[in-house]
Formats: sequence, structure tokens, C-alpha cells
Amino acid sequence: MAKSSTKVRLILYHKGKILLLRQLKAKGGNYTLVGGTVEFNETPKLALVRESFEEAGILLRPSDLRLVHVLHKTAKGKHRLVLYFKAFYWEGELKAKETHKFKEAEWFDLENLPKKLSHSVRLVLEGYRSGRMYTELV
Repeated sequence: MAKSSTKVRLILYHKGKILLLRQLKAKGGNYTLVGGTVEFNETPKLALVRESFEEAGILLRPSDLRLVHVLHKTAKGKHRLVLYFKAFYWEGELKAKETHKFKEAEWFDLENLPKKLSHSVRLVLEGYRSGRMYTELV
């Protein structure tokens, strides 16, 4: 039986740019979106509220989040569902707070995304921007 998990990610725009976190070199050095694993005792929106504050100092309310894309990913005997939410309002002082995982938090122009953007994030952003709600990665 494949091991399964549910993850959440944040699509956050500000002045035409998208927020990305840069992983430490030891973690791959790629850019990725804010987010993490949905714990057993929480809903996906509450997980994203928690992860956004823990990783980047972003304060969100569940009512300000809208589901905009779903990724189904299978690899190495693992089955992962990733829910992408767009935030319409946020507060906080943006910075990479989990310094054992991330080097920095940065805003990027959508037409000039970093080369070291993770493959799955690149696929999801392309799908989302073209109006597709769902992406499979097997």
C-alpha cells in the first residue's frame, strides 16, 4: 500500500510578484512556495495558516484563502495530494523564519521566475496561470 499525505501551499501575490522561499543548499537550494503538511487534527486551511506563520511570518485568516489548484503526485511508493490556496489578504513581517530549512523569502516577477524553481511548483504555476485547476505528476 502506498503511503499518502496531504500538503498545502500558498500562492501569494504582491504588486504583481509572487512569494517564494529559497531552501538552504543542504535542502536542495531550490525555490518553493510557502506551505507544509496537513496534520491529523487540522483542516487544510488551518494548516496553511500555521505553516505560513511558521515559515514566513505571514498572518492569514482561513476566510481569506481560496482553493485555486490541486496537484496529485506519485513517486517512490508515495501518494501526495497538494492543495494550493491563494490568499486575498495577509499581514505580518515577511522573512524566512525556519532558518534550518530556508535561506530567504523573496518576491519574483511572474515572467522572470528563478531557474532553481522546483519542478512541481513550476508545473503548478503554469497550470494555475493557464486556468487549469488540476495537475498530475507521476
